[in-house]
Amino acid sequence: MKKIYYLKTCDTCKKIIKSLPNTDGFILQDIKEEPITVKQLEEMHALTGSYEKLFSKRAKLYKERGMKDMTLTENDFKQYILEHYTFLSRPVIIANNKIFVGNSPKNVTAAIEYLSNE
Repeated sequence: MKKIYYLKTCDTCKKIIKSLPNTDGFILQDIKEEPITVKQLEEMHALTGSYEKLFSKRAKLYKERGMKDMTLTENDFKQYILEHYTFLSRPVIIANNKIFVGNSPKNVTAAIEYLSNE
């Protein structure tokens, strides 16, 4: 599978996608227009081993709801991601059985290097 979950209104996501090599054949899914399904989230979880790794603690709602002071379980992370697109750390790039989550420079570099060798 070759897929990128992103927000088309996010300049960072657009910049990262533009920087990726060899993206022909990738499916782009704007998670605001087409929310992720339980099955898709479970596929991402199978590759990361953790819903927390897929969860964005930088989301505006995370701060607004005072979630940093809460003790969240893996199931909580899963439910929040399914509840609102903003809780998914973006972009999520899946190429074959490799997954790259979020926009940290280290992660983006790793995705670029991996895709360069595809």
